[in-house]
Amino acid sequence: MTTTQRPARVLVVDDSALIRQLLTELIDRAPDMEVVGAARDPYDAREQIKALNPDVLTLDVEMPKMDGLVFLRNLMRLRPMPVVMVSSLTREGADETLEALALGAVDFLPKPQVDIAEGLEAYAEDLLDKLRAAARARPRALPDVRPTAMRRRVRTTERLLAVGASTGGTEAIRVFLQGLPRNCPGVVVTQHIPPGFSAAFAERMNRQTGLVVSEAQDGQRVLPGHVCIAPGDRHLEIERDGARYVCRLSDAPPVNRHRPSVDVLFRSVAVAAGPRAVGVLMTGMGVDGAEGLGAMLAAGADTLAQDEATSVVWGMPGEAVHRGAAAEVLPLERLAEAALARASAEEGRGGAHHERTA
Repeated sequence: MTTTQRPARVLVVDDSALIRQLLTELIDRAPDMEVVGAARDPYDAREQIKALNPDVLTLDVEMPKMDGLVFLRNLMRLRPMPVVMVSSLTREGADETLEALALGAVDFLPKPQVDIAEGLEAYAEDLLDKLRAAARARPRALPDVRPTAMRRRVRTTERLLAVGASTGGTEAIRVFLQGLPRNCPGVVVTQHIPPGFSAAFAERMNRQTGLVVSEAQDGQRVLPGHVCIAPGDRHLEIERDGARYVCRLSDAPPVNRHRPSVDVLFRSVAVAAGPRAVGVLMTGMGVDGAEGLGAMLAAGADTLAQDEATSVVWGMPGEAVHRGAAAEVLPLERLAEAALARASAEEGRGGAHHERTA
């Protein structure tokens, strides 16, 4: 919503007349939103953007006349605005959607399945939540980050970095991971992401960072310099096995409407690692992760939250700050260095907080 409390103005862009109609009907149900136009291709969208001045755009990737990614790249260069991608749940679609997020799209969701009526209500709720968050978001270009050198020797097998994110998180996680050296403690990540996208996301992070990144497997050891990302639709938990940390995957019910859930990961890390862990909660819509970050803090872990200025949506980290669960609030670009500094401290939270990052 804008400061005048008028409905958020949405432009729907899709080459399918059926999808345009369905998205329009779902969005127009909400009193705080209105569809001001529907475009069949990027050229049509460009003219409607000029004429209608929408607040947020839904955008398909595969369209005639101009590829959706080309259009998005031009849009973010010439007239940056919040964009939610509506894409197919295929492997190729996952790669293209992650590229769209790298170009500046705020969020994404799959295309609605028009022949499955019983799932449409849940889809509509998800769609409207993402559009509301996008209308308030602050899209911005994110940098490539050089790895931070370790300040001191870290007993990496005993240290653990736990990261959670949602809306805007795929690129925020990239920035964080690019800031870590190859000898960093093991990293475990829960990003709200659907099935079929998490493997593509892990492979993308493996290519773009200096770390070994993979989709987590049940029973997998968490090793220094390695990153384990929760699979879509499965909770990731961490268990202690002697001096090792091990990934456990679960099909338990969603928590805070999410599976994987950041709270589930953080609570398990609080038990398994306690003061040997550092928790990092980044950009995202909702409250998932705030309670778990508090559990980590209570267990003696260092806890960091991304600040509002650099978050696409300051829902999850903002809630953690509100609850007092974040011991320190930092811009995205400083989170990796701060996490390493905390992991380097000999006695966890008690000694680490005397070394505030300047």
